[in-house]
Amino acid sequence: MRLHRNLVYTTIDSLNAIFNEGEYADKVVARALKKDKRWGSSDRKFVAETIYEVVRWKRLYAEIAEVKEPFDRDNLWRMFAVWAVLRGYPIPDWRQLEGTPERKIKGRFDELSKVRALKESIPDWMDELGVKELGEKVWATEITAQNQPAKVVLRVNTLKTTKEVLRAILMDLNIETDPLKSQPDALVLKERANVFMTDAFKQGFFEVQDANSQLVAAFLDVKPGMRVVDTCAGAGGKTLHMAALMENKGLLIAMDLYESKLKQLKIRAKRDGAFNIEYRIIDSTKIIKKLHQKADRVLIDAPCSGLGVLKRNPDAKWKLKPEFIDNMRKIQAEVLESYSKIVKPGGKLVYATCSILPSENQEQIAHFLTTDIGKEFNFVKDQKILASESGFDGFYMALLERKEEVLKPKELKTIKETAEVKEEK
Repeated sequence: MRLHRNLVYTTIDSLNAIFNEGEYADKVVARALKKDKRWGSSDRKFVAETIYEVVRWKRLYAEIAEVKEPFDRDNLWRMFAVWAVLRGYPIPDWRQLEGTPERKIKGRFDELSKVRALKESIPDWMDELGVKELGEKVWATEITAQNQPAKVVLRVNTLKTTKEVLRAILMDLNIETDPLKSQPDALVLKERANVFMTDAFKQGFFEVQDANSQLVAAFLDVKPGMRVVDTCAGAGGKTLHMAALMENKGLLIAMDLYESKLKQLKIRAKRDGAFNIEYRIIDSTKIIKKLHQKADRVLIDAPCSGLGVLKRNPDAKWKLKPEFIDNMRKIQAEVLESYSKIVKPGGKLVYATCSILPSENQEQIAHFLTTDIGKEFNFVKDQKILASESGFDGFYMALLERKEEVLKPKELKTIKETAEVKEEK
């Protein structure tokens, strides 16, 4: 087990882009993996996992290395040295790693790990918020789970294949998967693999989607032939799942504020063979008003803090700010009030987030049900999912049903008169 210079250099360059240039880790990793075509799977695995590890443990490693932001290249090398020592790599005699204090690093790690915000490598404000909303015990368990690398989960595209057929195809490529009993369309990779390069992916046999994310479409109880609206479709992971559950029958309207995201969804839908989707950009309030009381089912996959998916987006720990979450809560209340009007009487609505905070979840629903439009809905059920309990992403979803229309006295009188006329005839 030794370090290779070109792989480590790429890692340092990538960390610089993430920490100092504000780039998103997933984009940086994707670019890094294309740097050298000669790299084998183990080389690419080292680069990807090391970048994510240093990003995940940034605060702890910086404290151990005694460096502060903004990190210059020497600082990044010192943080990398901390990672290498704690992972048991022999330190090579490179100029950048000269004088690495291995015993001191291990001692500092033991000392600093006594403080949770440092041990779990999170900002102090996030630790305080987690305790406030979830309580000491639950938060301590949850943030530890959120620091574990995310598993790669596939969702079988039932428009094109079955779980059994896909498993066999992947097995022939030496990609082993395990089915999930609780999820009819989910396969979990036993080891990470670049599944996007497979013909099975290019032919639309599957999408990569977290196991708990796959629960949302089923929670909405969509059926073939319905009119369904996904109000915050984004690039469409849940949209495509709903299209499959609808068996391409009926109409699925995918809406988003950003045309670029819907363009991504169109590409994915074409690959997946999902052709019952209509795309609408929310560029004015008229788009929403035209759909008032028209949909059998509505999904509001609301914008949120993302505190349920830190294991897959560790850089969010450093990009998130308390004021951003405050703003998200206001937006959540607004989209609930606005988009709920799309549900027709007797129709159903699911409000979902990838957050674990009650203030973005249960409390939003409780508030909504007190509003004028909210009083037209019945609360059916909800589900809060923690990463510490499920092993996958943290999620929340609430199912509401719009009450059947109550006829006004004038309308009741008209119906009664019409019935009396029919009886006379």
